[in-house]
Amino acid sequence: MRSALLLAAAFALLSPLCRGASAGGEPSVLVQTSPVKSGALPQVIVAYGTARTLPGAQHALVAHIPALVGAVHVRVGEAVRAGDPLLDLSPTPSAHASYLSAVAAEGAAAQALSRMRRLLAESLATEQQVAEAAKAEADARAALQALKSQGAAAPTVLRAPFDAVVTAVAAAPDAIVNEGGALVELARPNGLDVLAGVAPASVGAVKVGNPARIEPVGAEQAFEGRVSLRGALVDAASGLVPVSIAVPEHALLPGEMARVTITTGEARGFLVPHASILVNEHGETYLVQARGGTAHLVTVHVLASHHDEDAVSGPLDPASPVIVAGNHQLEDGMKVRYGNEAAGPGR
Repeated sequence: MRSALLLAAAFALLSPLCRGASAGGEPSVLVQTSPVKSGALPQVIVAYGTARTLPGAQHALVAHIPALVGAVHVRVGEAVRAGDPLLDLSPTPSAHASYLSAVAAEGAAAQALSRMRRLLAESLATEQQVAEAAKAEADARAALQALKSQGAAAPTVLRAPFDAVVTAVAAAPDAIVNEGGALVELARPNGLDVLAGVAPASVGAVKVGNPARIEPVGAEQAFEGRVSLRGALVDAASGLVPVSIAVPEHALLPGEMARVTITTGEARGFLVPHASILVNEHGETYLVQARGGTAHLVTVHVLASHHDEDAVSGPLDPASPVIVAGNHQLEDGMKVRYGNEAAGPGR
């Protein structure tokens, strides 16, 4: 009898706590709420891409004469400063012979011009003959200077013409390259963009000049850029439309992958926490507002999402808070109890 009385007393004490009763004695759900406010959120499109060198920023160094490659001082991917050595070149025997021939031709032309001038002074030559000799001497001097500048006179060191990144090395030590043969390819560090892919259904919102946030994969720092080109064709390999993002100098390395967030505009509406947005069995988005201690389900349309906040449209009551915790188990008209003090005037 004593045990039965103790159990009855304990049940009487715990019963109100177990029921989760509201002030009127009806069952209720404990919730957390957040006030509704009006405002705007950026409309963004997220894409992934790779940094590439723009065609105008690529520079190929070629052999101007047949040459023998000596030491190669750089490797692909290496950053070089203006004036840094790239590789050593020596003229082939035939190229050097052409230079020696040009030296002799220039000397002979200079002597012929001098002789014509003496003959003119003695009235044994005409002005026309002197002019022709002067032209021949100038042509021979120019040909000699061209061969000398091309490295036909002696071994030379090919140097970087500007600060750059080495993107290709086509010549190997001890190789013979012909005139016009590729040696080294360089890319200017400020001549990069990010080529990203955007779904065809979303690319219509992208415009040239849209701001974009560039986040290199695996890096903590982000950079600001702008859309420089929006493609008009779907890439057959990826099924996406290419979009080019201009990037600041030294922000990325060629071939580096990045996440790109393109801002295409803004959406104005009611701003609510992302945790308040729910989806029903029909795929419709809705949220729950608390009015007078009662849950009210409101169908909404999500206009934009940014971080942990959404901009929505729908028949919301601006004076009633939205429920952000405990909302999954609520049905329309159910009683709620507030677990936070800032529930708003609609409580």
